[in-house]
Amino acid sequence: MDLFEYQRQKNMEKESPLAARIRPKSLADFQGQGHIVGRNTLLYRAIVADKLTSVILYGPPGTGKTTLAKIIAATTKSEFVQLNATTAGVKDIKETIERAKSNMGMSDKKTILFIDEIHRFNKLQQDALLPYVEDGTVVLIGATTENPFFEVNKALISRSTIFELKHLAKEDIKQIVVRALYDKDNGLGHFDCKIEEDGLDFLASIANGDARVALNGIELAAMTTEKSEDGIIHLTVEVLEQCVQRRSLNYDKDGDNHYDTISAFIKRMRGTDPDAAVYYLAKMLHAGEDPKFIARRIVICASEDVGNADPLALQVAVAAAKAVEFIGLPECRINLAHAALYVAAAPKSNAVIKAIDRASRDVETVHAVVPMHLRDAHNASVKVVGHGVGYKYAHDYTHNYVEQQYLPDALVGRVYYEPTTNGVEDLIGTHLKKLKEEE
Repeated sequence: MDLFEYQRQKNMEKESPLAARIRPKSLADFQGQGHIVGRNTLLYRAIVADKLTSVILYGPPGTGKTTLAKIIAATTKSEFVQLNATTAGVKDIKETIERAKSNMGMSDKKTILFIDEIHRFNKLQQDALLPYVEDGTVVLIGATTENPFFEVNKALISRSTIFELKHLAKEDIKQIVVRALYDKDNGLGHFDCKIEEDGLDFLASIANGDARVALNGIELAAMTTEKSEDGIIHLTVEVLEQCVQRRSLNYDKDGDNHYDTISAFIKRMRGTDPDAAVYYLAKMLHAGEDPKFIARRIVICASEDVGNADPLALQVAVAAAKAVEFIGLPECRINLAHAALYVAAAPKSNAVIKAIDRASRDVETVHAVVPMHLRDAHNASVKVVGHGVGYKYAHDYTHNYVEQQYLPDALVGRVYYEPTTNGVEDLIGTHLKKLKEEE
């Protein structure tokens, strides 16, 4: 690096947002996530010993994924390369791989490849990485806000350890804010600011577990608020409300409101209350909830709580989920509202989930085999031992129905699906009952 480049980087660091300037440089300064980086945890030991294997860091924004990667970069003896999935392509991956091969061959030096927002890599890009993660050419660190089991290549998942980061606790946010406020080297110490406990409480609540939200808010407040007569910038709740660029919304207070709100949303759809359902939907979207997460809950509810009482509910929910993927916010809020209101207003039945739960219990606890007359008989040799013998083809009978044993011997007489009298399911139940009566 020449003098010009060095000075350019120093200037960039000086002008960087507060969240970047006060980023911890060691595990000792890292705040929160004790379940994965607490002393003697697997990830902590791997980082300290510089024995990291491929990992995927999964969690909400502002919880420390990139910070952890930077700490690894500062402590490892391996070469550390960073790519951002929003700008990098297959060409960048190939260049990194060639460099990693050269490092390994010439100096026996490993390469750690950090890919931020790895969920934004398409299948082709992820497939291009796979063989080199598998053979150890690179150690992969992927960071994602999306559930990797939905968004990342299963083969990459199987070759990586998944670490889930949680929303930061209120106390963690407070400590981060206080450290930033009084840090004279990289923080806001030279502004002579003072914040009371109610201001800290407000920031910790509005941040929704995202340290970056709190730090952005306090930085803006410090830079735009005039000093009082005592020569101090007083960061009151009123000042902070103006500087945090979303309304004061109690969404993740005490770390539980995220789960409480989604629970209320589901229960309102289940309870046939469209007005409450769309309210909780609006609240989640306003607070920055992932629309894909909301869409998945609506799809589940469409089968779990509506089921065959209105078979169209699942189609509407799945269509909305697909719309979320290719439309995105803010417009996809309309698709989500469409599906949530449909599912909430639909007739309800939990017969589907009860049926699969009952059947699953029997699968786990009862030894049962397929009856001989139902077994595959396409091969003439298996007919000799009785496969398919005695099977009655339903379409040869009136109403395309014939009574015969379908369940294994050990389960004869079991009833898993019991249609309710709600909506379309009433017709289904009547139809099934009529078939059995006419036999």
